Amino acid sequence: MKTIFAKPAEVKNDWYIIDASGKTLGRVAAKAASVLRGKNKPSYTPNSLCGDFVVIINADKIEVSGNKHEDMLYRHYTGFVRGLRSYSFDELLAKHPTDPLKRTIEGMLPHNRLGRKMAEMCKIYAGADHPHAAQNPKPLDVE
Repeated sequence: MKTIFAKPAEVKNDWYIIDASGKTLGRVAAKAASVLRGKNKPSYTPNSLCGDFVVIINADKIEVSGNKHEDMLYRHYTGFVRGLRSYSFDELLAKHPTDPLKRTIEGMLPHNRLGRKMAEMCKIYAGADHPHAAQNPKPLDVE
């Protein structure tokens, strides 16, 4: 049996849409990361960009369970002395509604050049409107 490796020129990229309203953050991110990597295809190749495009709408209506609204902290360093900034989930959602979902998905992708290209294939929008209707995205169900 011969192993088949998908070449980037041979890969056909599909478009999927996920409605995140009322869904759990981790479940939406795991499903999106899996489709971005291409694990839903039989021609999955780990070292190639063979995934599909994902459009996520209503990112501002995403849910988390338990006390994670207050307990989960997002941190970034400004580069200056004593420049560590921390935000709770609610603060970050109020300031940048797409950021928690974007950070979670990027954390599930490879941390290299390939992962950065995969992250660019994910389009996240806070509301229900998106400019990708011409691509005819297929709805993707998240449990």
